[in-house]
Amino acid sequence: MFVTKRSEHNPIMVPDKNHYWEGFATFNLCPVARGKKIYGLYRALSVPDSMQKPTQISTIGIAESKDGARFENRRQFIIPAKDWDMFGCEDPRVTFFEGKYYIFYTGISAFPPDSKSIKVGVAISKDMKKIEERHLVTPFNAKAMTLFPERINGKIAVIFSIHTDEPPAEMVVAYLSEIEDLWNPSFWKKWEENFDQWIINPRRGEKDHVEVGAPPIKTKYGWLLIYSHIQNYFNPTGNENRIFGIEGLLLDLKDPRKIIGRTRGPILVPEEHYELSGYVNDVVFPSGAMVSKDILTIYYGAADTTACLAKVSLKDLVSSMHEDLASDWHFKRFPDNPILSPEKYNSWESKAVFNPAALLVGGKIHILYRALSEDNTSTFGYAMTEDGFLLKERSLTPIYSPREDFEIKKIENANSGCEDPRLTKIGKQILVCYTAFDGIGPPRVAVSVISEKDFLARKWNWTKPHLITPEGLDDKDACFLPEKLKEGYFVLHRIEGEICGDYLSTLDFSKKEVLNKCIRIIGPRLNKWDSSKVGIAAPPMKTKHGWLLLYHGVSKNHNTYRLGALLLDLKDPAIVLARSTDTIFEPEEEYEKVGIVNNVVFPCGMVLKGDQLFIYYGGADKVVGGATISLKVILGALVRGMKLK
Repeated sequence: MFVTKRSEHNPIMVPDKNHYWEGFATFNLCPVARGKKIYGLYRALSVPDSMQKPTQISTIGIAESKDGARFENRRQFIIPAKDWDMFGCEDPRVTFFEGKYYIFYTGISAFPPDSKSIKVGVAISKDMKKIEERHLVTPFNAKAMTLFPERINGKIAVIFSIHTDEPPAEMVVAYLSEIEDLWNPSFWKKWEENFDQWIINPRRGEKDHVEVGAPPIKTKYGWLLIYSHIQNYFNPTGNENRIFGIEGLLLDLKDPRKIIGRTRGPILVPEEHYELSGYVNDVVFPSGAMVSKDILTIYYGAADTTACLAKVSLKDLVSSMHEDLASDWHFKRFPDNPILSPEKYNSWESKAVFNPAALLVGGKIHILYRALSEDNTSTFGYAMTEDGFLLKERSLTPIYSPREDFEIKKIENANSGCEDPRLTKIGKQILVCYTAFDGIGPPRVAVSVISEKDFLARKWNWTKPHLITPEGLDDKDACFLPEKLKEGYFVLHRIEGEICGDYLSTLDFSKKEVLNKCIRIIGPRLNKWDSSKVGIAAPPMKTKHGWLLLYHGVSKNHNTYRLGALLLDLKDPAIVLARSTDTIFEPEEEYEKVGIVNNVVFPCGMVLKGDQLFIYYGGADKVVGGATISLKVILGALVRGMKLK
């Protein structure tokens, strides 16, 4: 699990209208350190000149920075000067290697460009003040070359994208004995004959496109490669389903052709206005990266117009990717999952059992699960475990059933009843929030209360349920925080796919107080795993750093339910301190992928035993499973994300 945070100063570089050569766009910046300075090389696109063809041309600019975020003294550094780059110099990547700076870039030799005119060139500098020499590197179509910063097994190594304009493009590695081999056509002719053996293929689907991003960074676990992974790039229906993403690979230190770890999804996708609108809309493209202590700074081009940066904890990112470490950074399923399945001899729970609430009280974990009958009526069943894993008790009859008109079935065999409970203990009372539905709708939030004493004695003396959702609103996924705050009792709920908050002044629900605000906490994130809708999972847990809240997110393209995490402010829980970038739990097992609703993990219960965070969840709206993760891991990642600047 990791948190990504964009710079509050983004874009860090914008076009300068006073410089004709960079007046239209300045993007794809790659940094390199020299002493106390950081030099940033970037692609500069000129303002249109109607007397020239092409009317705009790319050159490579250079700027200086002390902090890696504010770049000054911008000037042209590499301009068209050779027959192989006379129509443009694009997308620099720079590496300091054995005493010199090697700046690779894309050279354009024809207009309009075609695959044969797009190749890799290199410029070499000793001091980043002037270029000593430049050469054509690849005799074939290629882009995005960069140099590993040290030899691998005694060889010089480069990584680049071949056949980028003759798809399918491939990400490849080449080993050289001498640096001069870089611009030796004989070397490349021999290498190209067997280039298939040098391919690195991180594509997830046939329609995806990949391209090298930043120069590789050495970590103790492997070479970290930040690269571009574009979903649905080769989509016959058009560009509307393309998603530009920045992802990460871990490559073997001794053989970088071997992928030993990878991100489960994008580190960054287009979300902000400067990424969604520009010369080319909806683009984030990685071009450089630097590490300072534990902070990885990723530089990227936004909408092919500006240069931006984002930061992430290197420890969290690498740990979530590495095959040997990732299992500790994601939820681990119980070995005996599913722990609850439908019971065909009990008609009230014969079709499905799922979406369980959980509460640790009296030294035991009490589970209230949603049970579904064959006529699609939802009630609540009860189970108990002492160790968190093994069930010691399970009710033979429902412990909570529909009682009020707003939850009594109105249409034969339609879904109705009491759905998706969440439990909160406040003082000596235990509150259950649930979705009340009569088959006509819309679904609304209902609350009932039981004393702790009766709850532990299994005397199910629930109070009369009351709706706290105003009439006419579709409202779900609700719970109370376990203590009263300055403004009252805080309720989390979901309106129109967003997690909202509101306050109630009393727990006396007979006064018929209802929610009247939707204080937005989070909503779906464009192009990500939670792009369609979000809702809370279990009631949040108080920590010294903030309220830890797990939430479910649904993807727009695949309708898959996954799990993420938030850290909310202790005094004002409507303030988000940190939000996980990646998902920390997703459907993987058959009982999560196939059921009444496929591809669902849906927790409604979370408890802490020692350092282990237990969640109880519905799998594919059919069964109940459990999983654990170290609180230290999940909370640590959120706190580190909160501190990113």
